[in-house]
Amino acid sequence: MSIDITVRIGGEAGQGIQTVGHLLAFVCQEAGLYIMAINDFESRIRGGHSFFQIRICNKPVHAPHHKVHLLVALNQETYDLHKKELDSDGLAVMDKKEESVEENILTVPFGDLAKEAGGKIFLNTVAAGVCLALLGAPLELCKSVLAKQFGEKGPDVLEKNYRAAELGYQAVKDVSFKWAFEWKPDTSKGSLIDGSKAVALGALAGDCRLAAFYPMSPATGIMAHLTSFSDRFPLVVEQAEDEIAAVNMIIGAAFAGVRAMTSTSGGGFCLMTEGLGLAGITETHIVIVDAQRPGPATGLPTRTAQGDLHFVIRASQDDFPRFVFAPGTPDEAFEITSRAFHLSEKYQVPSIILIDQYLADSLFTTEKRLTAPEYVERFIVQDDDIEDPTEYKRFAITANGVSPRALPCAGKARVVISSDEHSEDGHISEAIEDRISMVDKRNAKVPYMIKEMNPPKEYHGESGILLVGWGSTKGAIKEAVDLLRGEGIDVGCLNFMDLWPLPSDKVKTALNKGKRFFVVEQNSTAQFGQLIREQTGLVHSGAILKYDGRPICPNEIVEGFKQFER
Repeated sequence: MSIDITVRIGGEAGQGIQTVGHLLAFVCQEAGLYIMAINDFESRIRGGHSFFQIRICNKPVHAPHHKVHLLVALNQETYDLHKKELDSDGLAVMDKKEESVEENILTVPFGDLAKEAGGKIFLNTVAAGVCLALLGAPLELCKSVLAKQFGEKGPDVLEKNYRAAELGYQAVKDVSFKWAFEWKPDTSKGSLIDGSKAVALGALAGDCRLAAFYPMSPATGIMAHLTSFSDRFPLVVEQAEDEIAAVNMIIGAAFAGVRAMTSTSGGGFCLMTEGLGLAGITETHIVIVDAQRPGPATGLPTRTAQGDLHFVIRASQDDFPRFVFAPGTPDEAFEITSRAFHLSEKYQVPSIILIDQYLADSLFTTEKRLTAPEYVERFIVQDDDIEDPTEYKRFAITANGVSPRALPCAGKARVVISSDEHSEDGHISEAIEDRISMVDKRNAKVPYMIKEMNPPKEYHGESGILLVGWGSTKGAIKEAVDLLRGEGIDVGCLNFMDLWPLPSDKVKTALNKGKRFFVVEQNSTAQFGQLIREQTGLVHSGAILKYDGRPICPNEIVEGFKQFER
């Protein structure tokens, strides 16, 4: 039997919404099910509506569903906001003592049950017990997960959580719910991970030794994860006074010889652009993660978007090469982050990784083992590698534009660097020939960088119609393709991760397999579609765009495509 159920738990900030969602997710994982969960919350420091939505399936799932089958409303506002998304056969569970007159509403006294268990702090565990009972999950499975989550907090706390889950379970155990299913014992499928943790692990795999940042949603989670690892790895995590300080710290660290990164959002990246230019002219390898959110200015701090693509490609004054990547899943976020450190140092250029709030904060089941490379290649020369260290030139002209990089104060080689234009030996120069040679030298890297760029990942790539996306829209686009193909439409998709420098020949080859292509993006101007046209001359037949700050769902892509076909 196919299982595909969406549960949404909503209420006020501070009611433990995430706790309920995570308990459900861990129980599903323990039962061998797949999940995909989104975390939706407002930017207010105190209060405000939030919800956690979890999609439960018995096959891999990588996108949210647009319909809710079980809505757990811990306050009236949640029901009022989300009742229109409730499936016609769905059920809303509300925190009320009085009986409801509406057919699809079940009332449960969450507050009273929580007090009976030991206090209102246990309301979230009561809610988890209610959800699992309605879905048909065995209570013992819930208790097993509670033991793992709360066992270290002592027997009293654990026993009260047991009691809270049981009270919630017993309150609805006799209620018939259409979407309940049989929970068969199975081994857990992989692990649960969000994009922020995947990026942090990828940084460790890439041998990151310094991470400097200034807190900014939705990028802060990356640094929080790195901080939690810092006592087990040779890693320093530093909270700077602002984004300008953060980017300059990592430039200094990279100059001294270590791999370094920062994470921010679009507004913070604005402040980092001068530092980005410094990394460009000094040919210093740094990694910056831009976790996108809607703008301009403060915009929507806790929502999702894909509006920074053109910005990061052209950020800072004048031309200089940089890599830009955009992972679509936590697996890819891990791999790309590690790879970004490698390529950044290899070519002595900045690398920018574009994720977004959706990927950063959502929870996914991943079955792929995240494995660090056995060997980390470093691109550093020492005195023994240089014919005459006393004649060392940091910016020596080479065929591929990459100069031998010695470390300062590490030998006889004298390392001279300036933020001004310079000669090969690093000293400031305004000579015409030095200016031209340095610009040409930096740009000479680009053809070699392009060879490092991967083509898009194809899914039914030989189809007549192709949906083209980048970054975190990958899961929704692939599911939309399945839905459209189920209707007999000859459609496939291309999902891009390696965005800049764009490998134009590889892009043309992939796109020319179809007769037409449509871009799917979470911005208002089809930025990637514009980039494809600029770099290849190929023009999309239409753009399916969403820019309200919420994740795109497969059905929205299907409906958007059909609008063009009518």
